[in-house]
Amino acid sequence: MKLLLSLLLAFTMSPVWPIGPNPLPGDPFLIVNKKSNEVAFIHDNKVQIVYKAATGKTNDLTPAGLYTVTVKAINPYYRKKNIPGGSPKNPLGSRWIGFNAKDTEGRTYGIHGTNNPSSIGGYVSQGCIRLKNEDAIELFEKVPIGTKIYITYSGMPFEEIAQEKGAITNH
Repeated sequence: MKLLLSLLLAFTMSPVWPIGPNPLPGDPFLIVNKKSNEVAFIHDNKVQIVYKAATGKTNDLTPAGLYTVTVKAINPYYRKKNIPGGSPKNPLGSRWIGFNAKDTEGRTYGIHGTNNPSSIGGYVSQGCIRLKNEDAIELFEKVPIGTKIYITYSGMPFEEIAQEKGAITNH
């Protein structure tokens, strides 16, 4: 019995314990707003930083919904055109933060850098969310696997969206 309690306590205190379907206030949380083409990083119960982004050529290409970051990669390989990671020709840039949209396990949809920084702010991708490489690097360091990401098309401020999704509580 003592061993069972010890194991249960160790498992529940483990950092790999699932954070559940909703973020807890203070947990890292990402919001992608396709209307403004911006990504907000929410942490410690407030919006920490907002990055300018690029999203899908059409509204339906970047899928709206609540997802989970499942994959992270430095200098990701671009399978579609067989371009190695780190190549200046690689459209994924220097970082990949993949999430599980449409049951793709984080290998199809992601937030990533770009080799075309002039595309930031536009509706240009096949569904991914592009950031400037330096922003993708910064965000990559802040976002652990398991972080929730909410993609929406909204005129609401990020603070209100985060409150609605439980990532920020009223003070």
